[in-house]
Amino acid sequence: QVQLVESGGGLVQAGGSLNLSCAASGRAFSSYTMGWFRQAPGLNRDFVAVINSGGDDTYYADSVKGRFTISRDNTNKKVYLRMNSLKPEDTAVYYCAATPKLSYRIPDFGSWGQGTQVTVSS
Repeated sequence: QVQLVESGGGLVQAGGSLNLSCAASGRAFSSYTMGWFRQAPGLNRDFVAVINSGGDDTYYADSVKGRFTISRDNTNKKVYLRMNSLKPEDTAVYYCAATPKLSYRIPDFGSWGQGTQVTVSS
């Protein structure tokens, strides 16, 4: 099992950038696919980005492709989400998650962080 803690959320103006971090614990971290998801008030939790265990394969939601970058540091058990060209519609609580599968489906992710708020102002 992997324990996850997100950090780095905050308030940023439209067009700005923000870095999110996820600190993981657990011996199996380097074998897990890691993902970022987000949820706005009243809406479903949506997929944002995923990275495989080796960090050499990524996949992004169309809404963030070209603006967001997911990366990981297996030595330090960290996963990151670099968010550029932020839009007001990116406002949400962002969650880090882990799965032993190669997947971007929410039901496949069994370990979740507590979430960190990202607010993008106009």
